[in-house]
Amino acid sequence: MSDAAPEIHVVRNTWIQVTDGSRLAARIWMPADAPTTPVPAIVEYLPYRKSDATTGADETLLRYFVTQGYTCLRVDLRGSGDSEGIITGEYTEQEQLDGVDVVAWIAAQDWCSGSVGMIGISWGGFNGLQIAARRPPALKAIISTCSTDDRYADDIHYMGGCILGADMLSWATTMLGYNARPPLPSVVGTSWREAWLQRIEESPPFIEDWLWHQHRDEFWKNGSVCEDYDAIECPVFMVGGWADAYRNAILRVLGNYHGPRKGLIGPWSHQYPHEGQPGPAVGFLQEATRWWDRWLKGEDNGIMDEPMLTAWMPSPRDGERVVAGDGGWVAEQTWPSPHIDDWSLVLAPGRLAEAPAGSQTPLRAGSSLAHGLAAGDWLGYGRVIDTPGDQQGEDALCLTFDSDPLERPTAILGNPQADVLVASDQPTALLAVRLCDVAEDGSSTLITRGVLNLTHRDSHESPTALQPGTRYPVSVQLNAIGYTVAAGHRLRLAFSSAYWPWAWPSPNRTEVTVFAGEGSALHLPVRTPHAGDAGLRPFGPPKSDGMHLVAEVRKVPERRTVTFDVATNRYTVTTDFAYAGDVRHHDGIHYLESARDEVTVIAHEPLSARTDCRRDIEISEGDWRIRITATASMTSTHDAFLVTNEIDAFEGEVRIATKRSSRAIPRELV
Repeated sequence: MSDAAPEIHVVRNTWIQVTDGSRLAARIWMPADAPTTPVPAIVEYLPYRKSDATTGADETLLRYFVTQGYTCLRVDLRGSGDSEGIITGEYTEQEQLDGVDVVAWIAAQDWCSGSVGMIGISWGGFNGLQIAARRPPALKAIISTCSTDDRYADDIHYMGGCILGADMLSWATTMLGYNARPPLPSVVGTSWREAWLQRIEESPPFIEDWLWHQHRDEFWKNGSVCEDYDAIECPVFMVGGWADAYRNAILRVLGNYHGPRKGLIGPWSHQYPHEGQPGPAVGFLQEATRWWDRWLKGEDNGIMDEPMLTAWMPSPRDGERVVAGDGGWVAEQTWPSPHIDDWSLVLAPGRLAEAPAGSQTPLRAGSSLAHGLAAGDWLGYGRVIDTPGDQQGEDALCLTFDSDPLERPTAILGNPQADVLVASDQPTALLAVRLCDVAEDGSSTLITRGVLNLTHRDSHESPTALQPGTRYPVSVQLNAIGYTVAAGHRLRLAFSSAYWPWAWPSPNRTEVTVFAGEGSALHLPVRTPHAGDAGLRPFGPPKSDGMHLVAEVRKVPERRTVTFDVATNRYTVTTDFAYAGDVRHHDGIHYLESARDEVTVIAHEPLSARTDCRRDIEISEGDWRIRITATASMTSTHDAFLVTNEIDAFEGEVRIATKRSSRAIPRELV
């Protein structure tokens, strides 16, 4: 490519007709000479509105690739943004089939060379994998960022068979509001109002489907590429961060998919690496371009001769917490890596011991519903309010086991696992497990964690009730992590039968017993440094300078407060935040959204758990202005989950639609 920036032609909207005749809306950026000199194409396929909510971010990501010789498209899913139809759920078969049609349509255009790549973060990362598994011939490679291969095990609904107490309803409420947004009149004309009313009336509250499927059934298997990794035939680049909820899939795909693949895991949260927080952010757009050049242009640029996995290893300074920039990059030529060994520590009363622990000792796990209030967000966006704080207070509510001070720095890379013998006094119970780094001053830093609904001890598809008092061997896999524990620090393993609001509480207050001794151990994937680490090619500087071309994004205040009412013994966590925030487009469109989540519980009363969520969205263009308020709540009884959802929609100051639903959905060993 020449150093001179190419002239870029932007098509604000074009229509892609799919098999059933519906039209999907797309924005296109292309080199001005692409119609006469075709180039490969890259597409991002999302439900988040290419005309307003994500335009700035799209400009940063996709415009860069155009400067490198690609045509780029941002396509609104059926029923979202300016596209026709109704969105009926996440990752539906219809969404995937439409995606196959989109790839074929792009490949057939005169400005496309016939080679297509898909890129996406979160939803777009998911459907990149899913569409790749359908093998559209023109799809030559994908980049999947902050995504999952297993929709039940690693998405915003369930973990370890436990309902994500704060996050499931929170995300469902976001989509309740998002799915009720109308297309823009300036794009679709006078049909916008009819389409808007249809979306409000026909788009279902996602929370209901999610709760009707509490086990890993066909609902979740659809779109879970772990069911058959080798259905995918094109090269796959998996990207994510240790501070993001979606990181387990990167190591699973590297270990199970047999086609060309690479993985990149940084210290980042739920963001692309060129914007990643906490730092360091890296030149991801340049890395992505090398990937596209190899697989869409056929350039032999050596990228596949480099390590399969590049990962950031956070490393705290002596006696201090990890901060941005503490650590360094390491590399593995293959995954699983021959440089990683299992280090087993046996549970003894109060201790993690290398020697056998002798006879079994029953020890009661913590059960306070205050445990988890300092957990931070399950899904973090790099905000201070997302980050778990010092865990000493959390540790005090748990059954803990500490190692001796480490004689040397210990690097953990992979999924730690706790294999323990347990018993419960109730037929339904959960076990939360945290692994922490305890410094000499006693401060406790969360390394990683996991939760398990103990009725799912043998299967997420066919759980079985516990027999009170019976001992069961269970394995709790903790989330994948890269982390170096400093010499002189101790490891701490903490157990509790509650982790609110991460995990929805079991219906009864439970007492879970952990048996220290034979049959109970912590297994750590400990990495030995090797020469390959020193030879890593450095990343380029992060580039993220496209947003200013189309919009100004103003900061929306974000905060989290935790309160305790002494009179009622009630804990309340209130979070104010925004996804897109306040986006003012240079073409006159103004997009504004805000969100509030409130979760409450009374200490030691599981049925007091409650989540309330609200979303406010306003979109205007000239004299046209609409406003949407979406609210939802979730509580439970011993036998059912109770959910309510409500949409209020306004054109100007006039309410034009209200929709409300309430459901009682039976609990199924949750």
